[in-house]
Amino acid sequence: MVFAPRCFRWFLSALVACLLVPPMAQAAPAVALYYGSAIPLAEFRTFDIAVVEPGQGHDPVQHRASGGGELYAYVSVAEVQPARAYFTDIPAAWKMARNSPWDSVVLDQTPEAWPEFFASRVVEPLWKQGYKGFFLDTLDSYRLAERFDEKAQQEGLVRVIDTLHRHFPGIRLILNRGFEIVPRVRGKIEMVAAESLYRGWNAGTQRYEQVKEEDRAWLLAQLRTIQERDRLPVLAIDYVPPHDRALARETARRIEAHGFIPWVGDSQLHTLGVGSIEVVPRRVLVLYNGAEVVALNYANAHRFLHMPLNHMGYVVDYVDTREPLPEGIHRDRYAGIATWFSGYVPAQKRKELSRWLLARVAEGMPLAIIDDFGFQPDRDWAAQLGLQATPVEPQGALRTVRQHTMMGFETAMPTPHRDYAPVRLASAMAAQATPLVELQDARGQVFVGGALMPWGGFVLDPFVMAALPGLEQQRWVLDPFAFLAQALRLQPMPVPDVTTENGRRLLMAHVDGDGFPSRAEMAGSPFAAEVLLTEIFEKYRIPQTMSVIEAEVAPHGLYPQKSAQLEEIARRMFRLPHIEIASHSYSHPYLWDQRAKHGVFQEETQKDYHLDLPGYTFDLEREIVGSVDYIRQRLAPAGKPVGIMLWTGDTAPSAEALAITSRAGLLNMNGGDTFISRTHPSLTLVRSHGIAKNGLLQVYAPITNENIYTNLWQGPFYGYERVIETFEMTDKPRRIKAVDIYYHTYSASKRAGLNALHKVYRWALSQPLHPVFTSEYIRKVQDFYSYTVARDGQGWRVRGTGALRTLRLPAQWGSPALADSQNVAGYHAGAEGTYLHLTDGRAWFRMQETAAAAPRTYLHEANARIQDWRGSADGTRTEFTLQGHVPLQFSLATASSACQVRANGRVLASVRTAPPAPAGIQNFQLPDASAHLQILCPAR
Repeated sequence: MVFAPRCFRWFLSALVACLLVPPMAQAAPAVALYYGSAIPLAEFRTFDIAVVEPGQGHDPVQHRASGGGELYAYVSVAEVQPARAYFTDIPAAWKMARNSPWDSVVLDQTPEAWPEFFASRVVEPLWKQGYKGFFLDTLDSYRLAERFDEKAQQEGLVRVIDTLHRHFPGIRLILNRGFEIVPRVRGKIEMVAAESLYRGWNAGTQRYEQVKEEDRAWLLAQLRTIQERDRLPVLAIDYVPPHDRALARETARRIEAHGFIPWVGDSQLHTLGVGSIEVVPRRVLVLYNGAEVVALNYANAHRFLHMPLNHMGYVVDYVDTREPLPEGIHRDRYAGIATWFSGYVPAQKRKELSRWLLARVAEGMPLAIIDDFGFQPDRDWAAQLGLQATPVEPQGALRTVRQHTMMGFETAMPTPHRDYAPVRLASAMAAQATPLVELQDARGQVFVGGALMPWGGFVLDPFVMAALPGLEQQRWVLDPFAFLAQALRLQPMPVPDVTTENGRRLLMAHVDGDGFPSRAEMAGSPFAAEVLLTEIFEKYRIPQTMSVIEAEVAPHGLYPQKSAQLEEIARRMFRLPHIEIASHSYSHPYLWDQRAKHGVFQEETQKDYHLDLPGYTFDLEREIVGSVDYIRQRLAPAGKPVGIMLWTGDTAPSAEALAITSRAGLLNMNGGDTFISRTHPSLTLVRSHGIAKNGLLQVYAPITNENIYTNLWQGPFYGYERVIETFEMTDKPRRIKAVDIYYHTYSASKRAGLNALHKVYRWALSQPLHPVFTSEYIRKVQDFYSYTVARDGQGWRVRGTGALRTLRLPAQWGSPALADSQNVAGYHAGAEGTYLHLTDGRAWFRMQETAAAAPRTYLHEANARIQDWRGSADGTRTEFTLQGHVPLQFSLATASSACQVRANGRVLASVRTAPPAPAGIQNFQLPDASAHLQILCPAR
């Protein structure tokens, strides 16, 4: 392929991409068009180019820095809408006609001053914002005028493009149509676009239409000429209804078959369409009734559904049915909808909710209903969803005659009580349904307590969870993983995984500062903080995060006489290189959102919302920003950051508190309270990665603290040693959580508590784990919530910030084709699938088609992060740096037994370990936390 000189910059970038990206990846750039504002731009990161409406306030510099491709600004050349800031400055003589369907004015391209006006008033402000690429639209609009000089208009367009290149060296341009001028400017443009090859939008009739055969034939001829004569890429933009994902996918494939870059979106380009790659929808919309709980944190939908969806790779968006139900819920971003109601929603909302759900199902959105419908299904539900509208009373006792394998997950199926009202399936739907619970009454009438349906599925109380009498415990009757996967028709995908890096489960430790001034029950009555420093922090030199409560240690706090000693202990802690600094607030609020009173806070006698500080009025800024400033100014070593807020008390901050934290540039964590154990062996006690409020993320601690294991610090004080059970039960059969040693300073005030800590630390250090700081884990969770996964030809393209470096692949997929992958260092088989090790936030991979591929060097596992991974094309040389926090442990599979491994230039011998390494794997150890490694293999 020959490129014109002015396309040389694009050619070089494409050439580099071809050298780095495997042959199965897309050679041409993947392009998206998005003119809306509701979808975060992070969801377009997998595209090399995203054309956006710059008036929506996007930041091209930030998008580029966060791992995305290039943002190109949409600019209209020959039309302008009155809302544009420069509209009033356009001379009336330049206005040729109106384009009424788009409410715009057509502009004459012939005035001598027009190119300079367009460059300075339209493009220059966007160039200064960081846009380097531009999508030039409406190039042919002069033809809407009654009279025009075709040649003069085209000459004016050429002058516009020449002027842009003169003013903005390196500018990249995509032309939308303008076919006649392409030969004259082909060295100054990147590609040519055209709309409506197969499917279009009629702005006049407001309808989606199939393109007429004669129109398509003409357009195809034009586009093929661009390809063959001008050697330029072609972008074909088609339009289909946003809910018809299958049609969008089919249309994109038809476009791609011509060798064109496809983009198939909705008429307004406000959704995430289908291009040469297709982004996998990773969101599930969950509806709940906010009247059932004081806050979202305590809703069943959040407590029980969120974790399984997170584990399967999905992000949850919540809708309180008391609020207006959202528009624009399509399969572009949402894999499905789930509801969890414990009874009827308010009467005034039932009809709206019923109609809204039916409309989503009619559009093909999978629906999973859990616990209760929220209303009585009516005739429309019977007709559309196959649920019998008129309740039929069971005669006599009901008995279970059949149950699906996903039932009886953690406890046996319950017997329905006498007033239980089961559901009957309409006869036409019954043949297509898979009953999960089938019941019969004394007359042989058949009912169901749940079923998988063509539109999704439902499971109703009491077949979701069962309460254990007298124990205040619950168990899943339903397997939530299996039900959600099948009801929502979730397809296997690479799952971004926050529990693991380079094949090893993460290890972290963080301490809430409560009890810093407490005296330890030990000889000399030292401060608990002093004991913690000398017996834990100075002994276990792994990454740990320590926080303080300002009011407990500051001279203006509760203990001014002790402050000098306490502050000095804090300074000694914070000087340790393996101790990260966090705040645990100013006054230790027990209730962060006083609009959401719960538990004891609902009692009128409860007045203590924070530590009793004379004259203090609760203030979020003071608690968050003020406490961090105090630590920075008085306790932290110069240059050492204080970047984390660890929530106190009920650990349920409001959206306002999260916003303050975000504006201050702070990470945040705590809450969730995962404490599954041998005496509480249920996944109902395992929580999600976090919770979002108004788009702001609270990250949960992976595992709860010692307060739960010691009965709120009432004893037994050695109880925290049972957290080891939690660590083990959240690793197998599913690795759901990282190992998090989480406790309070007061654990060091009692010998039993301190002994428990030693036992837990020793257990952790005996395991093959990957130590990280709390901040590193938090950033992984943040990355999870914005991570994008896309199907790309025969492989997968993923994008993130680079914090999250592991994908969990379904076990049945086999092994990755390493030779054909980009930014993939290796893999490691786990109990639930294969952990894929990424070297960056951008990667492409495909799976091995046969098991007979030539051996290739790869990283099997490591307890440190990969940096600067490089490998030769023939596989004879691999080199990279491992950067960790503790002495290095890693294992390699080499292309042959003759390969030589070097660390920092010296030959490194493998070591034997217990248990022994798998066949073909060599284990290595180094006393250093960082090393540059080379693996040199003979040519085959």
